Amino acid sequence: MAKTTSDASSKLARRAAELALSKKAQDVVILDLRGLSAVTDFFVICSGLSDTHVRAIADAVEEGLKREGSRKWHVEGYSHRRWVLLDYVDVVVHVFHHKTREFYLLERLWGDAKVERLDS
Repeated sequence: MAKTTSDASSKLARRAAELALSKKAQDVVILDLRGLSAVTDFFVICSGLSDTHVRAIADAVEEGLKREGSRKWHVEGYSHRRWVLLDYVDVVVHVFHHKTREFYLLERLWGDAKVERLDS
């Protein structure tokens, strides 16, 4: 998968967050990692209230982005539904079970990143 432009990756992150919100994802944030990481430009992080909710959010993001022409490069955690990672190269979507998110505190690990919080 080729790297996209910064503007395209920003739009992809925003769209992924909107799709997560469409399934009532909790505490949706976009971390801007440009200049902090060579691995990806953005993290989209959100939480679900149950395993079923996590699956519904991950499915909505994956299916919505696929319909719009963006295909994931890699996925992890789907079978356990505690932390589903959808990797779109320039954007990585993390869908956590809320208890798992509290444990890993991913936002704190990337404390230097610019954070955008989204509400429904």
